[in-house]
Amino acid sequence: MTFTPRQVRAMGLIADTFAARSDGIPSPTDVGSHELALSIAAANPRLGEVRQLKGLLDLWDTRSLGLALTGKPRRFSQLSQGEREQVLLSLSDSRVGAKRVLFQGLKGASLLPYYMSAGAPLWDRMGYPGPLGLVPDAPASPITPLTIDRDTAMSCDVVVVGSGAGGGTAAGVLAAAGLDVVVLEAGGQHDQRDFDGGEESGFMNLYALAPQSTAEGQVALMAGKGLGGGTVVNYTTSFRTPDHVREEWASHGASQFATSEYAASLDAVCARLGVNTDHDKAAPRDAILERGARALGWDVAAMPRNVLGCDQDVECGRCGMGCRLGAKQSTATTWLEDAAADGARICTGVIVRTVTTSFGRATGVEGTTTDGHRVQVRARAVVVAAGAIQTPALLQRSGLANPNIGRHLRLHPATALWGRMEEPVDGWVGAMQSRYVDKMTDLDGNGYGVLFETAPMTPALSTGFVNWRGSDDFRRRMNELRSTVGIAMIVRDRDPGGTVTTGKDGEPVVRYELSPRDTEHLMQGMVGAAKIAEAAGAKWIASPHHKTVSYEPGVRGTITSFEADLRTAGAAPATIALAALHIMGSARMGGSAETSATDPDGQTWDIEGLYVADGSSFPTASGVNPMISIESIAHMTATRLAARLSQL
Repeated sequence: MTFTPRQVRAMGLIADTFAARSDGIPSPTDVGSHELALSIAAANPRLGEVRQLKGLLDLWDTRSLGLALTGKPRRFSQLSQGEREQVLLSLSDSRVGAKRVLFQGLKGASLLPYYMSAGAPLWDRMGYPGPLGLVPDAPASPITPLTIDRDTAMSCDVVVVGSGAGGGTAAGVLAAAGLDVVVLEAGGQHDQRDFDGGEESGFMNLYALAPQSTAEGQVALMAGKGLGGGTVVNYTTSFRTPDHVREEWASHGASQFATSEYAASLDAVCARLGVNTDHDKAAPRDAILERGARALGWDVAAMPRNVLGCDQDVECGRCGMGCRLGAKQSTATTWLEDAAADGARICTGVIVRTVTTSFGRATGVEGTTTDGHRVQVRARAVVVAAGAIQTPALLQRSGLANPNIGRHLRLHPATALWGRMEEPVDGWVGAMQSRYVDKMTDLDGNGYGVLFETAPMTPALSTGFVNWRGSDDFRRRMNELRSTVGIAMIVRDRDPGGTVTTGKDGEPVVRYELSPRDTEHLMQGMVGAAKIAEAAGAKWIASPHHKTVSYEPGVRGTITSFEADLRTAGAAPATIALAALHIMGSARMGGSAETSATDPDGQTWDIEGLYVADGSSFPTASGVNPMISIESIAHMTATRLAARLSQL
């Protein structure tokens, strides 16, 4: 869908207000990032949302909208920079949730593409060196996806939808068992030859561009796409499923989680990925986390990571945009290579729309390529591993009626607490995540709480967590990132969780609001993070609320006043920056159709021969980064399926 010149100009007016030209720094329209923003928007498969954006842009520079926003019938283009900023801040600070969500969307659309593509001198002022460039003579992947350039029909034993942590692992196990496997991946293939360490190429090629947020604006959504899925951009964090979580999952009716069967799958996955704690050199931000936590008397541990030969320095800090060294053991370099070597056929650029059935049994899938060619695959069994947003949407489009499909969504709502230091931090340097603090993972005595980590903070990613109170103030904050630590926290969320439904267009709609219990844990987590930052020597500490909530230890405010301010600010939708990188539970495994979407084998209650093997399967949130748990569930489910098919 294309945008008219009027709409492009309106987007430029908005973007230039968020990031005005100043002191030799170009504006978004100077570098064309407003057009990139519209390209990202046009990739949204929900055409109704694109039309809404086009309608807003048509109205943006009109007297009628000016009257509605300012009380005066003046066009936005006729306002001064200061007046335009006040219009945006009035949206940000509104008591009306829809206005805050609008502000949040416009901020992201303006600043994310700007900071990932602007280049020098913007990056120079931040001390950010920009993309690393392509690696000369980078090796080609041994996987050669099938070329589908016409309507195509195939048959196999098992068709696997998705190639990430779930699908890639399942494919490897099934193919190793001698089964004929076809893997269908909606995204493309990108490998070491394509990775340049840049945010623009990484974001556009390796992350799903929609949906980007929950419907209420509570949580931004980040999911991987392409061959290897999220494991290609995963932060290499490789926690085994905690024992208390395994027991909880078993209590939902899948008893094998508490037995040696699941333990064997955990062992197999960790062995195949080479999970280790040898690559534990602390990045500057991790050293600050460790220093602050130890000063408080809290335990700090080395992060288990799925890397071999990681540099733990500049390369690793960009690894969220793809590993240029090939050190990250993603499914694209492990299970999928195994599957291909064992004869699996791997197809990229195929969007599966429905599972086909006959007399209550799955018979295959149907979809289309990105070029519009029809693809049909007939199979003895179907494994859906499209991720916890797309998996329930596919099942719903296919006519499954179990009410648990799309329910119990967990997101591990995550955010960052900022601490300005008197030392270099350079958040884009060092191991992705090399330390964690679990002091507050059990706040209520039932295994629910907050886990502390850090994360590489490259410029564009950081814009989502730095609050905007005007163009100049925001640029100053961004320039201070090189001496600012972001202490990340993830909340292990509980029922009721969120939902995934499909609209009339068949595309997923994610709804999620933080519960009062999880909000309380978020507040306690931010206070805990502030204590760590203060103990590490931070001179200024702030939350990611859109309205500034901050204090300066020993100068202005205290941890006590900060906590009071946090609670006053609250966590209503679009008042605080929250993101979900761990999306789970929307087609959960369990012991009955009344409480779960699949049985303990991973097979749907509705359709025989249809299996789910990804983060959707989690009975509850894992409480830790979920990659190993996803792969282990997929390994276990695929092992059971292979045994079943061998007997038929």
